[in-house]
Formats: sequence, structure tokens, C-alpha cells
Amino acid sequence: PLWDRYLNYLIHYMKLIDEYIKTLEKELKNKPKIQTEETGIVSQVKDGVVILEGLDRVAYGELIEFQKNVLGYVIDLTEDEVGAIILGDYTSIAAGDKAKALGYTLSVPVSESLLGRVVDSLGLPLDGKAAIKSKTLYPVEKIAAGVVKRQPVNVPLQTGIKSIDALIPIGRGQRELIIGDRGTGKTTIAIDTILNQKGQDVVCIYCAIGQKNSKVAAIVELLKKNGADKYSIVVSASAADSVAMQYLAPYTASAIGEYFMDKGQDVLVVYDDLTKHAWAYRQMSLILRRPAGREAYPGDVFYLHSRLLERACRIDKKYGGGSITALPIIETLDGDLSAYIPTNVISITDGQISLETDLFNSGIRPAINVGLSVSRVGGNAQTKAMKAVAGKLKLDLAQYRDLAAFSQFESELDEETKKFLNRGAKVTQILKQKKNKPLSLAEQVSILWAASNGYLDKLPIEEIEKFETKLLETLKLKGKKWLEKINKNKIMDEKDGKELEKLIKEL
Repeated sequence: PLWDRYLNYLIHYMKLIDEYIKTLEKELKNKPKIQTEETGIVSQVKDGVVILEGLDRVAYGELIEFQKNVLGYVIDLTEDEVGAIILGDYTSIAAGDKAKALGYTLSVPVSESLLGRVVDSLGLPLDGKAAIKSKTLYPVEKIAAGVVKRQPVNVPLQTGIKSIDALIPIGRGQRELIIGDRGTGKTTIAIDTILNQKGQDVVCIYCAIGQKNSKVAAIVELLKKNGADKYSIVVSASAADSVAMQYLAPYTASAIGEYFMDKGQDVLVVYDDLTKHAWAYRQMSLILRRPAGREAYPGDVFYLHSRLLERACRIDKKYGGGSITALPIIETLDGDLSAYIPTNVISITDGQISLETDLFNSGIRPAINVGLSVSRVGGNAQTKAMKAVAGKLKLDLAQYRDLAAFSQFESELDEETKKFLNRGAKVTQILKQKKNKPLSLAEQVSILWAASNGYLDKLPIEEIEKFETKLLETLKLKGKKWLEKINKNKIMDEKDGKELEKLIKEL
């Protein structure tokens, strides 16, 4: 009986609690909803930058909204002030205006519909077509994947350029810097690499920072003409855009790349160029009155590029298995690789392709200085077929470079030295390549195999280009199966060598 009594009391109390909860819910429904927002006041308006007071809880990278729906992006936090860059027209903002914090960081819309489009730093279309359809947003600033999530770089990314694929191989997930003076063919190398990704299942993103609109338009047209627009995206913040948009452009390109990488795809991102990106950041930092360091750059200019390029990696299969390969471009002045920004980016990347004005003017194009260029991934990112022919080639070029300088002072040379000089001159000639004409792996292997096995030694230098054209024509006619086999298997055995030898001897 005591137990029954206890249970009855318990049921009675449960009913009372239930009634109390229902009464509370009714009261809460009838109460007016209160929304809190953090507001601040504009104290100064500078060139594309606004200084605000009163935003005590705002975070770095958070969006703030001004009157007339103008957005700002928090980039500077001091003890009693907040600095923000304006995403749009800053001339409508005046001192004394109110601004409210929106509580979320800057993100861009990402989806498959971006392929073939030209967008700005905020992911808005610049090509006059419809708005980007997207349900997903990716943050512009993101911490790079940790060591645990990564895997080694060992899958090659074919550029289609003989001298790069043979001597400075690039792997998927690598960061390879393209560095050189103005007008040495830096952009051409990057665009040729994009053109060569046709049918390779690689999404390509070309990020133009501070470039002329005419140059970007020419690149977009070239991509369309070669059918590369189907797998390419162009992110552009031209020289006419504000420094804020130029500053954000590479991070936006990286965020778009991360969307495809998270889906398990391989991505190639070209940043053209990071020198202008550093200039934009320097301008913003000086307006914000940050202390200037070497060459008037702020102290954190290294972090500006390291946090961007570190996002390029190859992810382990457990976490999706995608990759981002970065090709940042840096413009030097008078070949000075020891300047501040070039040394910074050289130390961040996994190697560099160094281009020289003298080589370019002497007709060696691409004008790659093999002595100063390096890939820190090296042979790990090379196919077995290319390894077989590239090893000899490197040695021939190295010996040629050493002897070429020495031979200028020596009148009489022995036969062995003459042989080395002749071979080196022919190899240098065969590494020349016309712009926007990338070659498949099998085509490159066939030409380099002929060079490293001495089949060009007896040919006059002016006949080399003719020989190359004829060889490629012959292979397309008689050696179609051979080309398909090498491209598919990426291995060249003795039998393949004999087949190629037969064709070359006929030539």
C-alpha cells in the first residue's frame, strides 16, 4: 500500500510539472522577440579602408554592414578601434555613420556551376551571364589541412612542356613558383599547363591579381578556343579594382579549389601574380598605419603568402583524397631573386622555375634557367617513362653548362669535349617549345629519347625543329598505337625503345 501511495504522488507531481511547462510555453510565445546586434560608429574613412569605434566583440575576418547595404571585412583589431576594408564603393560612407557586425565571416558561393565562368573576389559573375547557383558557402580564410590529413606528393601533373616535365617535374599537391622578370613568359607557362589538363580530370583555376582587363579577356578567349573553359574557372581582381578586392582574390580562388578538393578531385590553381598581391596588402597596411618593415612591407607579409600557399596539398584517401597544386607567379626586377617578396615565396614553395630575360631574348623559349630552377619533389613526381629519358638529359645539360663557359677561353678542344658541347647544344635546342602547344607524355618521351640516345648529334642545329615536327607527324601516322600505349601505361620498356628506334632510323 505504501508503494501504491508513493506512485500516485509521483504521477500527481508529474502532471503538475507538465501543466507548468505548458503555461510557460504559452507565456514565451506571447512575449515580443528581442534581437541584439553589435553596432559601431565610423570614425575615419580612408582610401578603401574604414576605422570604427565601439565594435568590442567583433572578430578578425567578420563582416560588418554599413548604411546603404555596403559591406566591410574586418582586417585590423586594436585596443579601442577596428579597421575594415570595404567590399564595394567606399565613397558613400562618411564619418559618424553607424555599422553593425553581422556575426559571420566572409564566404564565397561554390558549386559545379562555377566551371567555365569568370568571377570576382566575392564569387560574383563578371562574364555577364546568370548568377552562380549554389547552396554551399566556403570561407575565404581557412586554416590549412594538418600533417595527419596529408599524403606524399607522388602523382605527376603533366605540364606538356618538355623542359619542365623532364627536368623540373611538378606533382599533384605541390607548390611550384614561377619567377622571372616582366615579359619572360611566366603566364604562358601557367596557361600552357592549364591547356594540357584537357582530359586529365583536373579542375583549373586562374587567379588574376592586378592584371589589365584586356590581358584577362585574352586568356579567357584562349581557354575557350582550346576547349579548356569546360574545366576552368577564372577569378579576376583587375588593376581597376580596389586593393581590397585584389587582396581577397587569391584566397577566394583557394576556397573554390578547396570545394573541389573536398570532393576528391585534383585542382590546379595559378596565382598571377603574388607580387601585385603583396603591393595591395602593403597599401592597405600603410593606410591602417601599421609599422613598416623592409621595403615598406608590414611585418606579417610572409604570413600573407604562407597561409595561402599552405592550403595547397594532397589529402589522404581517408579524408577525400583530393589535391590542390599551386603555381604562384612572382615578378622580379632585373633578375633580383634576393629581393624581399621573391625570397619569402621561394622559402614557402617546393621549388621554383626561374626564367631569364637573356635566354628569352636569345630565342630559348621557355626561357628556363636550369641551374637556378629546382623541384623539391623531384623524381617522386615523374612517370617511369619520363625518368628513363630525363636522367641522361640532366647529365648532358649539366656537362654542357660547365664546358660551354670553359670552352670560350680554349682554342683547341679534344674530341670528347667537342662531343659533349655538340650534344648539349642539341639538347638545348630540342627543349625549345612554341607557346600554347603543350605535348602529351608519349610525344615528349619520343623527342627526348632521340636526343639522349645521340640521334640528333649528326643533325645540323637548324634541322632540329624540322626533325621534331617530322617525328611527331610520323608517330601520329605510323606509331599511333605506340603513343597510346605510352600515354596509358606511362612506362617505356626495351620493346618500346626498339619500336621507336626503328621509326627514328627511317626518318
